[in-house]
Amino acid sequence: MSDGTKLLKQAAMQIAAGGSAGFVEVCIMHPLDLVKTRFQLQGTRHAAPSLAGSVQHYHYTGILDCMRTMYRHEGFFSFWKGVIPPILVETPKRAVKFFTFEQYKRFFLFGAPAPTPITFSLAGLCAGITEAILVNPFEVVKVTLQSNRAHLKETPSTWSVTKEIIRTQGLGLRGLNKGVTATIARNGVFNMVYFGFYHSVKGLLPEFHSHELQDSVQEFLRKVGIGFVSGTLASCVNIPFDVAKSRIQGPQPEPGVIKYRTTLASMVIVYKEEGWRALYKGLLPKVLRLGPGGAIMLVVYDYSYNYLSTRFPD
Repeated sequence: MSDGTKLLKQAAMQIAAGGSAGFVEVCIMHPLDLVKTRFQLQGTRHAAPSLAGSVQHYHYTGILDCMRTMYRHEGFFSFWKGVIPPILVETPKRAVKFFTFEQYKRFFLFGAPAPTPITFSLAGLCAGITEAILVNPFEVVKVTLQSNRAHLKETPSTWSVTKEIIRTQGLGLRGLNKGVTATIARNGVFNMVYFGFYHSVKGLLPEFHSHELQDSVQEFLRKVGIGFVSGTLASCVNIPFDVAKSRIQGPQPEPGVIKYRTTLASMVIVYKEEGWRALYKGLLPKVLRLGPGGAIMLVVYDYSYNYLSTRFPD
């Protein structure tokens, strides 16, 4: 097999494994992403207006309260509000992330014979930036859908929300691409920590290579544990950018008045008006989602890629 053919085959397997990992993760963990967004949009004891302009006057006091309130007022399937945009983008998004991460690693070896923690971190940063540019329009639609507190039966469709955003706000930085710098900062920082920690620690801990069931289970748990810590640590580091992103992309406090414009300015506003803890709003549901979600993605990717490598040997 020629080098070019081998590279194309590896790229195809990386894309397939990354897409599979993303699809599985978003289907399982989306409800916690929605809860996280609701908390981040909740600035005061007055709810933000929905897309339709109505206001539901209830304030979430915790994760369980949020889920109970949503179930009571919006229905069970409301936990998957806004899931269509991430499903539509998840396969190419994760495929791009894992594929570009593998490619970026080549540029950050700095003459070393093998990748170092710096290599993994810089490759993760660049992969996150690439991913963010691709997914930001879908994030705008997702946050708009997630912020709507109407019952699921009354919630507009993904396509109608997209058309409304384009019609009223356009395609630019105040429309379908608003908050792109916040998304770049959020995804770049997350993936820098996520990949940097996972691959560095995975290389330090011993692997279980035998075909015995006990060793297979231990190897699975090893990867899940490292993935969980990677997702949790990355979530704690990048959440202020996530809060800024939600504020920029979600409904503004006063209709017709743009309060949250840029990433750093939005973080300053939140800090001055609500205190530093507000920059960590939604941290618990985010960790509950991206801790296990990070483990799911990396483990599904590793096992999918290994399966494809075995199924289609050189």
